[in-house]
Amino acid sequence: MKVLSKLANHVSAYCLFILCAISYAHANPSLKLSGKQVNDSGRVTIVLNSNGFNAKTRSSFTIGNRTESVQRGLTVIHFNSAQKFEHRNFDTYADVEACQKIIDIIRKMQLDNAAFAILAHDSATNVVLNQSEQLTEMGLIEMRALESRQAYTMYSHQGKIYEEVDNLSVSTTFTLPDHLSDSKIYFPKIKYEFEPSNDRYIAHAGGEINGVTSTNTKDALDINYTKGFRLFELDIIETSDGKLVAAHDWNMWARFTDFGGTLPPTHAQFMQEKIYGDYTTLDMKGINDWFRSHPDATLVTDKVNDPIAFANAFVDKNRLIMELFSVMAVEEASRNGINVMISQIPFFKIVGDKLNFLEINKVNYVALSRRAIANKTELMLSLKEKGVKVYVYHVNFDPGKDEKYVQENEIGLVYGMYADKWAFSLPIDKQSSEDSK
Repeated sequence: MKVLSKLANHVSAYCLFILCAISYAHANPSLKLSGKQVNDSGRVTIVLNSNGFNAKTRSSFTIGNRTESVQRGLTVIHFNSAQKFEHRNFDTYADVEACQKIIDIIRKMQLDNAAFAILAHDSATNVVLNQSEQLTEMGLIEMRALESRQAYTMYSHQGKIYEEVDNLSVSTTFTLPDHLSDSKIYFPKIKYEFEPSNDRYIAHAGGEINGVTSTNTKDALDINYTKGFRLFELDIIETSDGKLVAAHDWNMWARFTDFGGTLPPTHAQFMQEKIYGDYTTLDMKGINDWFRSHPDATLVTDKVNDPIAFANAFVDKNRLIMELFSVMAVEEASRNGINVMISQIPFFKIVGDKLNFLEINKVNYVALSRRAIANKTELMLSLKEKGVKVYVYHVNFDPGKDEKYVQENEIGLVYGMYADKWAFSLPIDKQSSEDSK
C-alpha cells in the first residue's frame, strides 16, 4: 500500500508540475490561446522544459503548437482560465529586490486561492530565498532549498502545492482543467508611449534580403533603404591581410559563399566571392561608396573595437555610431568625438553610477539584449529620462519575439531595436520629414 500511495502521489505531482510550463517569459502579460491549442476534450496541453545552468540550453514551454523561451530566474504564471494566463519573470539570481517581490506575489496568490505556477531557468536562487522563513510558511520547501543552477518547477491549485527539482532538467506534460476561472490580474501590462520615427530601427547586418538575414551586403543595404531604414548595422572584421570588411564571422561567411580555402581569407579572395552566389560583399571602399551616395544614412558598427582607426577610415564620422566593447574603447572614442554605443557587457560592468559615466563620456546610445530589459525597468526609464537611446538586439531569436512583438511591447521602454525586416508604419509627414534630413 505504501508503494502504491507513493506512486500515486508522484504521478499526481508529475502531472501538475507541467502547468509551470506556461512561464511565458517576456511577453504580453495576458495571453488567450486559440482553439487550435485546445484538445478534443477542451483541455489545453502544456509541456514544460526547465533547464538549469549546466544543461546549457534555454528553458521553454509549449502550449499546443506554440513554443516560447523563458529567461533567467523564476517566472510566475497565474492562470485566469484554461485558455488565458498572465506571467512575470523575476531575476532572483541577480536581483535581491526581485526575491522579495516574488515572495510577496506568491503570498497574494495563495491568499486569493489562485492557480499559479513557477518555472526556473538557468540560475534562479540566492541567499535571500534560501534564508526566507516566508517560503517555508507558504509550503515552498523545495524553492527555499533550491541550489544555484538547478532546474525547478512548482504548481499550486486549490491550496495544494507540488514542487520538483533536478540538478540538470525537468520536463513534464499536463492538461489544464477547463473549468478554471479567475478574473484577477496580478501583472497588469504597462504601455509605454512613444513617437514613431525611423531612427528607432537599425537594419541588422544590413537587413533581410529575400528571406535571408545577416548577409552584410550592398544588396541588403539597397533594398532595406527603399523600405524605410536609415540606420544600418554592419559587422566589421579583418581579412588575413588586415583589411576591414563587412561579415558577421568567417565561418558564417564561408557557409554563405561555399568558400573552401583557409580562413580568414585575403582581401582579394573576400571580394571575389558572392553571398549565396548573388549578393555583393563590402570592403571599406564599398561601404564608403554606398554611404557617400546615401547621405541620410547612418552606419552602426558591430564587432570592431578600434574606434579611431575605423572612424578615420569611414567617409563621414558624423554619420557613424560605433558599438564598443570595453570601457577603454568607449573613453578613447569619447576623447576623439566619435559617437559611441556602449555594448551590454561593459555597460553592466560599470562600477558606480552608470548614468554619470555615460554623461561624462558623452555616450548617447546603449545596445542591450531584449532578454535583459524585463528586470531592468527602472534603469531603462532612467536612461530614457536622460535622453540615452537604448537599442535592443536578439529580435527574432526567441519564438514569437519578432519586430511586431518588440514594437508593441518594448519600444517606449527602450528607444529602438535591431530589426531584420521593416515591419513598421510611420506617419507620412514623419517619414517625409526624416527622408528630407
